[in-house]
Amino acid sequence: MGVLEIILVVLEVIASVALILIVLLQSGKESGLGVVSGNSDSYMNKSGAGNLNKKLASATKWVALAWIVLTLALSLI
Repeated sequence: MGVLEIILVVLEVIASVALILIVLLQSGKESGLGVVSGNSDSYMNKSGAGNLNKKLASATKWVALAWIVLTLALSLI
């Protein structure tokens, strides 16, 4: 096992854990299913949760893309 392969495996493990955590933090389609969702009666809570959900959705896409690239790189080595 070469040094490059070890580095790629460590990065893939980090990306995997990050992807799991990001997906768990996202709120579901229905109220109360996500870890972050809660009582959103006020306008500030609603707008803040929406902004957070957009950031988490974007982070999910980028971390998933990184995970796919790392997996393909490991399969070629």
